[in-house]
Amino acid sequence: MHRALRPLAAAAALALLGACATSAGPGAPLAAGAPAVPAAWQAPVPPAAAAAQAGPSSAWWASFRAPDLPGLIDAAQAASPTLAAAAARIERARATRTAAGAAQLPQVDAVGALQSGRSLPRQPSATSASLGLQAAWEIDLFGGVAAGRDSAQARLEAAQAGWHDARTAVAAEVASSYIAYRGCLAQAAQAALDATSREETSRLTGLSAQAGFAAPADAALARAGAAQARSTAVARRAQCETLLKSLVELTALSEAELRQRLADGPAAAATVPQPAALAVQLLPAELLRRRPDLAEAELAVLAAAADRRGAEARERPQLRLSGNLAAASLRSAGVSSSGSTWSFGPLQLSLPVFDGGSSAANSAAARAEFHAAVAAYQGQLRRAVREVEAALVALDASASRQRDAEAAARDFEAALQATQARQRSGLASLFDLEDARRLALQAQSALIDLQTERAAAWITLYRALGGDFNAEAKPAVAVSAAP
Repeated sequence: MHRALRPLAAAAALALLGACATSAGPGAPLAAGAPAVPAAWQAPVPPAAAAAQAGPSSAWWASFRAPDLPGLIDAAQAASPTLAAAAARIERARATRTAAGAAQLPQVDAVGALQSGRSLPRQPSATSASLGLQAAWEIDLFGGVAAGRDSAQARLEAAQAGWHDARTAVAAEVASSYIAYRGCLAQAAQAALDATSREETSRLTGLSAQAGFAAPADAALARAGAAQARSTAVARRAQCETLLKSLVELTALSEAELRQRLADGPAAAATVPQPAALAVQLLPAELLRRRPDLAEAELAVLAAAADRRGAEARERPQLRLSGNLAAASLRSAGVSSSGSTWSFGPLQLSLPVFDGGSSAANSAAARAEFHAAVAAYQGQLRRAVREVEAALVALDASASRQRDAEAAARDFEAALQATQARQRSGLASLFDLEDARRLALQAQSALIDLQTERAAAWITLYRALGGDFNAEAKPAVAVSAAP
């Protein structure tokens, strides 16, 4: 189904729900129409996003300036069990669509028979043979067969949209894990520097206590601070190792190969990459064309509507036409004869009279499935709007916080430089220097946390906007023929 027509079809299906509600009996759920979406985003759109020209696409990952990230995403998508299962569902849906389309065509079978025997005592034996074709065709009076084809087509397109959704989810998950790993490495470097600074303070305090210039309690407190800093540094390194193993699971690369890739790339540096801004110029209603999960839910409504039409058609008369063409031969007592036979018909009309309520129950079940699909679509649309709004809120908040964090890190670094100059001139002690160093490290650590959070928020927005989903592009998937 052409993507531009799909919202109209979904709206027609929703209208049909209201129009046909009277036949569903008392208590049938009604839908007034498609769920309303806001005319514009309520959360502030970051200026960078408003000015950006590029929307979500697979090329966006290159804007992180992390050359190893696109390769990790490609590896994860190639090895993802979720994507493999989605590809298998596409093949299943394609086979179902082929079968549903075949139901609209005449069914032709080749038949052959060979018989030999004696029908009466003291009569010569006879041998007969025949070979022919039998054809049967269900005339689609009330559209039940066409409804089956429409349902199968909608489910095929839904499976394709599901594949795109899984692909986008895998890319976002790998990118999020990668950013978390890079942020962890940066924090681990800060934790190591903090531990070194506290150990130096502990050493100086111990010497001062031995000389009688500091209380033993101060020395004990400094030692405790150094021990705590070492513990934090170890915990950071363990967290980084855990994140690395998550990337191993996602990419299916060996740990040795992944470590080599990351060691040779920018991940070895203690920095958090920041992506280019994504364009958020589309309106909430345009999410209908951008998100594969919404396309999947929308197609599920269309499939359920077709299933309902098919179930209702099966409650009505069925018309079937058959015919055959055959060549036959008979041999008895040395005499042979042969010829051909054909028939056109019968034209058979069947009308359900009594089936214990089975047909009506099937129609009621199909209507209930349709109501459920409509409700799921409405919920998915609301969820999609909420996810974009939440991502925009997170980005807006992180933008102002980042300005403050950058200013704090810059000023604390300036204070550290000034303290170092004073210490070299004899105007500040080593204690003053280490205190200033730790304040600068804490400010830098807070900035790293915010950079990690902001990069993750951009990835969340990428996912919420539908990733690089193109409704007109069909997934190029191949399913193994192994049993």
